[in-house]
Amino acid sequence: MQFISTRGGTEPKDYCEVLLEGLAADGGLVVPEYLPEVSAETFESWRALSYPELATEVIGLFATDIPRDELARMCASAYDASRFPNRAIVPLRDIGAGMTLVGLSEGPTLAFKDMAMQFLGEAIEYALGREDRVLNVLGATSGDTGSAAEHALHGRDRVSVFMLSPQGRMSPFQRAQMYSLLDDNIHNIAIEGVFDDCQHLVKQLSEDLEFKNEFNLGAVNSINFGRISAQIVYYVWAWLRASDGVDAADRADFKVSFAVPSGNFGNILSGFYASKLGVPVERLVLASNENNVLDEFFRTGWYRPRSAANTLATSSPSMDVSKASNLERFVFELVGRDPARVAEAWRELAAQGAIDFTVEQLRFADEFRIVSGTSTHADRLATIHEVAEREGVLIDPHTADGVHVAADFVEEGVPMLVLETAKPEKFAATMAEALGRELEPSAEHQELLDAPQRVLNMPNDEDALRLFIAEHALS
Repeated sequence: MQFISTRGGTEPKDYCEVLLEGLAADGGLVVPEYLPEVSAETFESWRALSYPELATEVIGLFATDIPRDELARMCASAYDASRFPNRAIVPLRDIGAGMTLVGLSEGPTLAFKDMAMQFLGEAIEYALGREDRVLNVLGATSGDTGSAAEHALHGRDRVSVFMLSPQGRMSPFQRAQMYSLLDDNIHNIAIEGVFDDCQHLVKQLSEDLEFKNEFNLGAVNSINFGRISAQIVYYVWAWLRASDGVDAADRADFKVSFAVPSGNFGNILSGFYASKLGVPVERLVLASNENNVLDEFFRTGWYRPRSAANTLATSSPSMDVSKASNLERFVFELVGRDPARVAEAWRELAAQGAIDFTVEQLRFADEFRIVSGTSTHADRLATIHEVAEREGVLIDPHTADGVHVAADFVEEGVPMLVLETAKPEKFAATMAEALGRELEPSAEHQELLDAPQRVLNMPNDEDALRLFIAEHALS
């Protein structure tokens, strides 16, 4: 399996190469040369596998340059009991109203990002060792990506992490998870601005090939295809578990829908790829918060990213994203994998601030099975309260966005699988507002909140960031 750029300006590369590269050299995102298809018989042969074994099979469709025994070792380590104490790894739980919660927050940082980042930490270490080189990871986070990345990479000899986060835009728990890591290879930088400002700085430096090559820059946010490939696994797992009780003769046609809280579009993109592999998906339900650029896109065909000033600070902060970087990978499929059309579209975006896909818009729901909706602060509060009262289950604000939007698309006989985003204790203030009571932190979590923190505040200044990286990068 080789990987190409959405904009067509790079030579094909293998999986380990794109793991370390991040953004493609032409400014595009790497995608597989083709999307493999999995037969019903193969899916059935995977049914009895453990999660690490299934991860080996699914990721192995893409990581063909990694020996299978090495890949199996990485997956076993990534999803070990020391990192995921719940041995189901991804448990499924009925939450009523025709919905099932897909538990993606059993890892070390209590967020779904661990599902990919724990694997990516293993894979990057392997790739760097194979090439005897180092990597300086430059990333941006709206909350959970940063802590998941840092907890996967801290203490590793060949990797240094420079993680940008927006000042004052994350919850106290999210900040504590990141800023309390005091390892020498972890550099937390709080940027004066919003997440999109952080993401823009990452893109500016990544597109400067001379700087990128001089300082061995790479990325581990969702532009890294290694993360996308690892996220496909839990869609396959969830469908296998949801269809366990179905007669064997009917399983191949047993469809489910997935509701996905969406900010940067990486998670739901993985679900789209899973459907292309052959997972029987009825609908992919994209849930936006008040920063509903993606909802507008899927409802109207117009992609209109907002300015930093118009990107709202909401009570589901990890979704406070206006410019969804992974949308380019979806657009690549939307326009028939035509890199020239993708490059043209992004030139149009740079010039006019919007892209018109109204001609293609009918394909969203009809062919790609993607629908969308928006959830507000009042919606998520009511949803958190309702699920707690009805089922005794606490869900975090982002997951509540997914449940709220999913309610409009529940169908008889089609399980609605809502992807959990994080554990509720990460967002204590919003949970207290919704429930009318404070969540009592565990002793372990209180210790985290009280731990010393280290973070560098920095203006939204490209030159200042360049200088800091130049002074602290591994070489």
